[in-house]
Amino acid sequence: MAGTDLKKDYAYCEKVIKASSKSFYTAFSKLPKEKAEAVYAIYAFCRQADDTVDANEPTALKKKKLMQLEEELTAFTQGETPDHPMWRALRDVFTRYDMDAAPFFDQLEGQKRDLSFQEITDLAALKEYSYYVAGSVGLMLLPILAHQKGINKEIKESAISLGVAMQLTNILRDVGEDYRDNDRIYLPTELLNRHHVHLEKVMQAGPDQAFISLWEELAKESEEGYQNFFGSIHLFDKDCQLPVLVSAKLYSGIMDSVRKNDYDCINKRNFVPEVKMTELILQARKLLKKR
Repeated sequence: MAGTDLKKDYAYCEKVIKASSKSFYTAFSKLPKEKAEAVYAIYAFCRQADDTVDANEPTALKKKKLMQLEEELTAFTQGETPDHPMWRALRDVFTRYDMDAAPFFDQLEGQKRDLSFQEITDLAALKEYSYYVAGSVGLMLLPILAHQKGINKEIKESAISLGVAMQLTNILRDVGEDYRDNDRIYLPTELLNRHHVHLEKVMQAGPDQAFISLWEELAKESEEGYQNFFGSIHLFDKDCQLPVLVSAKLYSGIMDSVRKNDYDCINKRNFVPEVKMTELILQARKLLKKR
């Protein structure tokens, strides 16, 4: 296993996920230690890409930093290891697991799309975007989470389905923040028009029935993605099934939190409370026992 310096590199990655996502950390910290560390390293890469785009800096500077990250990834795939804890930890991950660099580049493509944000016209366009920023993460993790069972088309589709479902949940949670702070509307134009939603009005007056109707249509898409994943949980390594299932349950629970707050994803930051998290973890355990 890792020497002292590598342990410090993994500790850096663990600190990143612990600070940025309580739900993911709660779930993946239950993995066997080596697999958990590998997940932390991949998360640290995704976090760095995401933070680069969301930083309060000029767009030109963010594009330059994202390009630098892509150059580092290219160098990494050619055998170089940039002098940074995340890259050193990832080198160990790529050494221990049969990793594929393609979804890492797809992740950066998703971030580029955020930097040069364009109107999302319909659900198909939203799902394509969601693949790049989140479905790609599922593919990054597969060599770790299906290390023993192996990777086939079905489990790839399951991992992508989960990632897209999580991204749709993100969008449904962050409507107000994305609109106000990031000047982005991820809700497809076709849905906005069909449901007669006027976002400017919603931002001022709060959710109305038209907005709730649109929100629930997208929530149904997200929930179907989770269900597709739940049906494929047996394809993952036995020691990974509970943590992966917990991560999906905790994330899907965010939508119920929005509902309990009267669909206020405009001014409130919705999250799954500790008590509910415990309940969802128990649900995941029961679901696996039935299999």
